[in-house]
Amino acid sequence: MAVRIAVLAGYFLLVLVIGLLARSRWRATPESFFLADRGLGTLVLLGTMVATNFSAFTVFGASGAGYRDGYAFFPIMGFGTGFMAVTFWILGCRIRETGRALNLVTPPDLILHLYRSRAVSTLFAVVMVIFTLPYLALQPMAAGYVLESLVGLPYPWGAVLVTGVITLYTLRGGMRAVAWTDVFQGLLMVILLAVSLALVSGHHGGFVSASRKVLALSPELFSRPGGEGTYTVGIWFSYMLLWFLCDPMFPQLFQRFYAARDDRVIAGGMICYPLVCTVVFFLPVTIGILGRLSFPDLAGKEADRILPLLISSISGDAMAALVMAAGLAALMSTMDSQLLTLSSIVTRDLFPKDPHQGSGGALRGRIAVICLSAAGLALALKPPATILQIATQTFTGLAVLFPTVIFGLYLKRRFAASALVSILAGEAAVAAFFFGLIPPGPFLPVVWAAGASFGAYLICHISLLRRENV
Repeated sequence: MAVRIAVLAGYFLLVLVIGLLARSRWRATPESFFLADRGLGTLVLLGTMVATNFSAFTVFGASGAGYRDGYAFFPIMGFGTGFMAVTFWILGCRIRETGRALNLVTPPDLILHLYRSRAVSTLFAVVMVIFTLPYLALQPMAAGYVLESLVGLPYPWGAVLVTGVITLYTLRGGMRAVAWTDVFQGLLMVILLAVSLALVSGHHGGFVSASRKVLALSPELFSRPGGEGTYTVGIWFSYMLLWFLCDPMFPQLFQRFYAARDDRVIAGGMICYPLVCTVVFFLPVTIGILGRLSFPDLAGKEADRILPLLISSISGDAMAALVMAAGLAALMSTMDSQLLTLSSIVTRDLFPKDPHQGSGGALRGRIAVICLSAAGLALALKPPATILQIATQTFTGLAVLFPTVIFGLYLKRRFAASALVSILAGEAAVAAFFFGLIPPGPFLPVVWAAGASFGAYLICHISLLRRENV
């Protein structure tokens, strides 16, 4: 036990050192604190986008889904999230160019510029905060699972500890610290997930032998619709659409487009991202599948614990601690980015002090980081569902924002009313499905919510254009 604690303590200390060495000045401008002076290159931008997007959901949610549903889940993630890299190019270059020209810092800053409406930008900001907070809460939730399984630390205390470490280096370092710690933690996550798969496979006689054993035990894990019959054609299509629409609307990814040095940096990230996604998601999904051999009776959200349970049972203390650091790396590299971006939205868009604030903007951003950390931690202490279920619900709410952004960037004539109606119609559909007022049928709610959002925008836009031309 002492070895495990020492390894984890060393990991936390190393992350803090990297974050502090890459710090922004304490009295930094908002552009420096939130965007690293818009100077991120290809490797750092790709590393921070990958690490930011690969969260507790990637390591624990994907391994839990692999345990429950098998390889039917893998193409949804490996191909689906890679495919959404196309939207990095469609949206990212225009967002970067506009942001640099107008000194934009937050996603709602862009919406305010495009639609010239404080009401639209405020609604956009509110939706981003509401639907990102539950996703943020997944990170301390997963941290509690890891530390409880690894060192016996009670779930609430594990969540508090990791939240505190993340908050500390985010407060001090801003985007520059977050980006460099993300690169380190992303590499660590991939390496240690690969080590985890090797350990689990070796424990059962090698990858081929272990796979044959699972195939004999649970053949449904090797075909669609999967172990629980979840992944029908309609559900596959729904997830592909969900990733395509929602990932660029993650505020922490959206803001990184502003931080890119130039369009070539974004293009490089777009090309490399699908390959990285495919490799990374194969690892936890396969670990979850092979976990059936050691723990055949996990149900529901208990399956999200399969990785820490496996590693704790089959490896030595030092290796177990290192492998669990992969999960911590994934969730920490997401939570720090979420905190940084949400704090910029809260301080600049929801409660602005002055449109030309100087160093005070960064100070207020740091205060917001602390408040948001506490809010995410509070939500994490009593998780209502599995990691995958929570993520899917929150992602749907963010996907509704996509029409407002893409039409705003590409249409020559824009109307604030179209954006307002689009967001309200989409979120009304999300609420209706969430409360069970409407059955989703063969699809996930995102299909209907996105349809309502796109349809409302276009109907309103065409109507207003015709009225102008009368």
